[in-house]
Amino acid sequence: MSSELRNILIVAQRDIARFWRYKYWLAGQVAMNLADILIFGLLFNGVVNKDLIPDYVRFVTPGILCLSIFISSFSIGREVGVELRREVTQYLVTLPIRRESLIIGRLIGGAARGLIYQFGFLVFASIILAPPSLKGWVYVLATSSTLALTMSSVSISLSTVTRDFNLQATIRSLTYYILFFVSNIFYPQKVIAARLGPLAPVVEYSPLTMATNIYRWAFKYDVLINPLSNFTGLLAWSLVIVVLAYKLYIRNLLRD
Repeated sequence: MSSELRNILIVAQRDIARFWRYKYWLAGQVAMNLADILIFGLLFNGVVNKDLIPDYVRFVTPGILCLSIFISSFSIGREVGVELRREVTQYLVTLPIRRESLIIGRLIGGAARGLIYQFGFLVFASIILAPPSLKGWVYVLATSSTLALTMSSVSISLSTVTRDFNLQATIRSLTYYILFFVSNIFYPQKVIAARLGPLAPVVEYSPLTMATNIYRWAFKYDVLINPLSNFTGLLAWSLVIVVLAYKLYIRNLLRD
């Protein structure tokens, strides 16, 4: 194992270890995601049009898989933002590690948080829905890894674009809610088309929509979905956002 790879893993391991310190936050997120499936799902199951969604619990479960990655991977950005504001980065750049390795380690650490957090929900989804086939599991793992890295990179990008706390919080909140609601996690395509009209196609290009589509296909909720086209789109998002996060983060490190 090369020294650079070892340094990257050390940085990633540091962020994973810090993740477990937020036990109350984690417990709250788990409770919220389960509530989305059980309470929110059961309530809406008797309200929504059965012609659109025969079983809302089964419909929303793949979306919660997507949200579990989104929420947990997004947490890394808050820590990066705090470090920049408190000038902890001045200490980080003095460590015997290349800045490129530091950044890659942070991105991987944030993504690993998402994968760890999602594991239990994958088991839960396999019980509520049909377990994926071998090909389905390959898509699930590839999608989860790509989405986790993408959301980790989005969060870090937003936290490094500015050091002004108020502006940073505003940008993060706005982006969070746009990604959260401009997707098909909670609503079927027909409802989105009716509500958004000509803007409805935009939802199809959301990374959360693409990931949710793949989960719905893999867990056999909708076998007509094309997983390859959705994964290709998700991968394109990931490549662009990872490069952006890398450039923004290293800009701030060099500024110190």
